[in-house]
Amino acid sequence: MRRRKRSRKWPALCFVFTMSILPITAALRQSATNVHSSAAFQNISPFGEPDSWYDDENDINWNVSSEGFGWEEEINNENSTAITAATLPSENPGEKPYPTTWNLDTNATVKRTYYGTYSGTRFFNLFTAGQVQNKTSVSNNTLISESTAMPDFHISTDGKPQVLIMHTHTTESFEPYVRSNYDPSFNYRSTDPAYNMVSVGNAITAQLESAGIGVIHDTTVHDYPSYNGSYERSAETIKSILEQYPSICVVLDIHRDAIQDGNTLMQPVVEIDGKESAQVMIISGCDDGTMDMPNYMENFHFACRLQESMEKMYPGLTRPILFDYRKYNQDLTTGSLLLEVGTHGNTLEQVQYAGELIGKSLSQTLLQLKES
Repeated sequence: MRRRKRSRKWPALCFVFTMSILPITAALRQSATNVHSSAAFQNISPFGEPDSWYDDENDINWNVSSEGFGWEEEINNENSTAITAATLPSENPGEKPYPTTWNLDTNATVKRTYYGTYSGTRFFNLFTAGQVQNKTSVSNNTLISESTAMPDFHISTDGKPQVLIMHTHTTESFEPYVRSNYDPSFNYRSTDPAYNMVSVGNAITAQLESAGIGVIHDTTVHDYPSYNGSYERSAETIKSILEQYPSICVVLDIHRDAIQDGNTLMQPVVEIDGKESAQVMIISGCDDGTMDMPNYMENFHFACRLQESMEKMYPGLTRPILFDYRKYNQDLTTGSLLLEVGTHGNTLEQVQYAGELIGKSLSQTLLQLKES
């Protein structure tokens, strides 16, 4: 029997057709998912009802970027109650060690919460998992289409550094453990790397190294003793490292968020594999024409791939990507993102576990971009 030759045009036509309907499919998924047009949560928080202070229309309290909460120096208070911190201090804690005693205030509370799936015109779903919050004039349809694109870089596992982990606000710190009240005199900053963002960066770095991905973790303190000018100082650090290691294509600035309602700190947590993790938010900056950041959409492509990996591997780990007019030194590579790991209401254990999960998700994302 004579076989008919299969036309080579069909695979190409199928590919074009598939890519053309991805944005439409994503939009339909969004429409089907968002059954509550103004609900703060579609999934009820495992720790209680949705937050009453959430304002969907004005978006005052949701998804705030890290404000560097508590940049003022601490107020000394000798009337404190001794509570041993959960983590051992470093041998060299620096000029601002983590507190070992606390003056808890019954009016200063920590609220455990969970940020689930959001609805509203600012939000849309990524194609496989995760969401984006669009706070720009770029249309959702444009971003939905862009969200399917792959990053413009590839990595290698030849031992050369591919990733830079660093911290503009290195001294940002956390609660010592789960508790109902906090000490208002603590401004959630510490130069002790065991208690600040360095410890989260260490957890991410360990997973990348385990996956065979070359990584540099820079622990330079950029925000102490002076908080102002942190981004200018961290930009110089990044430029210096990129010049020394041109193989680096990904730069992640690891922060923690600051979400507070009056005297109440928010502690966004999710249980993953029987252990509590802080929730994570990616910030992907957009240029409003004044930032000299023409390749911002390339960072967004990478943000979407990482967001999808985190949510597919660990559902509930992420808050929606914040796509907003922010620069945050994201002009320096096309793989530059800022990650908010928890808030100042989260505990050290929760954020360090989140760092581990980020590292595993990031490793999977990057290995999919490995040079063939």
